[in-house]
Amino acid sequence: MLKIQRLLFIAPTEMIRTPAFDRAQALASATGAMLHIVAFDYVNALAVAGLFDHDAMAQAREGYLQVHRHWLEQQARFERCKGGQVSTEVVWAKFSLAHVLEYVNDFQPDLVIKDTQRVPALDRAFHRPLDWLLLRDCPAPLHLVTSTEHPKPLTILAAIDLSHLEMLTEGLNDRILDLASTLAASCVATLHVLNVSNWSVVGDALMSVPTSSLDDSLRKAVNDAQKEAFDVLAERYGIEKKHRHMLTGIPDQVIEHFARRNAFDMVVLGTTYRHGGNIFVGSTAESVLNRAPCSLMIVKSLPGGE
Repeated sequence: MLKIQRLLFIAPTEMIRTPAFDRAQALASATGAMLHIVAFDYVNALAVAGLFDHDAMAQAREGYLQVHRHWLEQQARFERCKGGQVSTEVVWAKFSLAHVLEYVNDFQPDLVIKDTQRVPALDRAFHRPLDWLLLRDCPAPLHLVTSTEHPKPLTILAAIDLSHLEMLTEGLNDRILDLASTLAASCVATLHVLNVSNWSVVGDALMSVPTSSLDDSLRKAVNDAQKEAFDVLAERYGIEKKHRHMLTGIPDQVIEHFARRNAFDMVVLGTTYRHGGNIFVGSTAESVLNRAPCSLMIVKSLPGGE
């Protein structure tokens, strides 16, 4: 079982209490991990003013940041009263991918938490939102929080992918189930596992194809292999048979509908990113993210299959 020791919560720039605050504090309490809260804040008007009077701008900026620091400390105080380890920081920097990744790489958390950024479909057509970029580049598991009816999750769904050979996903299914089972045990939550069958990667193809397009004997062999691998994984992580689900259809649609219908608090799923060829094999995670039925936990494969 994983040992979760360091949580990083990326708070919104606005000084507002969001669902991710409650989820971050609940996970820190359940796992016993240290929680660090960071907010990125940058006021362009102050930066421009500094071009003319650096000392005055520095003083104004410090006063502004002090207000933000005090607000974050207020959010952390209650958790400290319960014995939790919580630290806070406000960074004078734009809330950008580069600054967030630099901070994550320096802090090296076991888990990164932030609120889901809702972006209209038309906007997504012209630029990639920060959540999508973090999904691709964040080195640590990324928890994107939509709402917190239950700050400490009561039901968790692990969505695994058996369409690829395990060597292609570099142990990703085990990483998904390892994290999901650790969180379920820490939060005393019910863990379910889902695989969307009838889809398989054939040969060196980067896209899944429906097994219905295969001949009967090959289709049966693929389905049997997926069922056997599914049962092996479920047994390894002690998931009850009534909580094992094999469904058919388009993966992102099935995951979304199943999670919404059963009111899960969290879905854990994975992505694979091949830096060398600049290929992002994570369309399922991206599609689910665009219309997330609940909070998502994104797990990535290790580089080089480590």
